[in-house]
Amino acid sequence: MSRIAETFARLRAEGRVALMPYLTVGFPERDSALALVPAMEAAGASLFELGVPFSDPLADGATIQRSAQRALAHGVTLADCIATAARLRESGLAAPLLLMGYYNPLLRYGVERACRDLAAAGGDGWIIPDMPPEEASELRAAASAHGLDLIMFVAPTTPEERVAEIARLASGFIYVVSLTGVTGARQSMATNLGEVLARVRRHTDLPLVVGFGISRPEHVAEVARLADGAIVGSALITHIEGLAADAAAPGAAAFVRRLLDG
Repeated sequence: MSRIAETFARLRAEGRVALMPYLTVGFPERDSALALVPAMEAAGASLFELGVPFSDPLADGATIQRSAQRALAHGVTLADCIATAARLRESGLAAPLLLMGYYNPLLRYGVERACRDLAAAGGDGWIIPDMPPEEASELRAAASAHGLDLIMFVAPTTPEERVAEIARLASGFIYVVSLTGVTGARQSMATNLGEVLARVRRHTDLPLVVGFGISRPEHVAEVARLADGAIVGSALITHIEGLAADAAAPGAAAFVRRLLDG
């Protein structure tokens, strides 16, 4: 059983929702993830989505774009992100680590090489928002060969037959986009989220993890009633931006505890 599958099985047995923070590697400082991620794991985060900075992040709103630009200014590359995963694993981090990025840097690095190196680093999979299932065969094969999951997306606008096809190809969990548009904190969750999740659930037993717009404890509580996990990105990035360097890790941990405990 993969580390991702083990995590969701344990949380399901405990009756808990998975909280999955998103953090751009290289934000706010080049090596900040090495302190931020363990602090958030200790506070209750269950999995981590580590962002690979890219110059044209089409699925991301202004907040995550800003964090990516800062990381790019620090010279962070895909190789650095894989190395960060290795350093986190060497430090004793137990939670699953997934790299979220766009396909261009991965293709330039080399698909087979990237999967080999991420697996060797102790990573668990890829989240590639500009990788449609029709074009994912090379990455899926390389990821599977190295024991990595390739996370697929379903949006509120995804047609039923396409949901079925995505579910057939998916592994690890399915990333359910809660609303149309780009990432960013919202005041409230989409009113049709339950309907979207029910439609996906008809086609898969994989965990369903909700992202885009989650920013408050009540959002996480709502997701916990409907799905297996919640991803928080922009709200966390904004919170970290307002903290002094020496307060970033404890502040991020406090943010995670607040989301989980209300």
